[in-house]
Amino acid sequence: MSKRFTFNTIALFTRDNRSIVDFYTGVFGFTTDWDGVQPNVEMKLDGMRILLFPRTEFERMVSRAFTYPDDVNGTMEISFDVPTYADVDREFQLAVSQGAKPVLEPTTEPWGQRTCYVADPDGNLIEISSFTV
Repeated sequence: MSKRFTFNTIALFTRDNRSIVDFYTGVFGFTTDWDGVQPNVEMKLDGMRILLFPRTEFERMVSRAFTYPDDVNGTMEISFDVPTYADVDREFQLAVSQGAKPVLEPTTEPWGQRTCYVADPDGNLIEISSFTV
C-alpha cells in the first residue's frame, strides 16, 4: 500500500515576511532564496520547510477576512528538538537575543524533558526541547 501523506511543511500567515525570515534564518539557520519582494516565501532546514505568506495577500486570495491573535498564538506550536539540555538553554538565549518573546524559560519537567517556549515576532509559539542530559 502506498503512503497517503507525507508531512513536511508548516505555513505561517505573517504580518511582515521580512521580520519572520530574519528571525528563522538568524535563530534556527533556515535558508531561503526569497527575493524580498514576492509574497510567497519558502525556507528550508534539514528536510523541514516553513512557508510564509502575508495575511493580507491570503485574505485577498481566498476572498475572506480572518481574525488573528494579538499577542502569543496559543492554538499551535512549532517544536524543535535539540541534542542536549545545554542546547535547550543556549537556543533559548539565542532566540530571545534575536527578538523572540520568552514564554517559558528552560525547565526540566518531571518526565525528563528539558523544554522552553518562545514566541516569534508574529506570536507563534516555538518549543525547544531535549530528553538528553
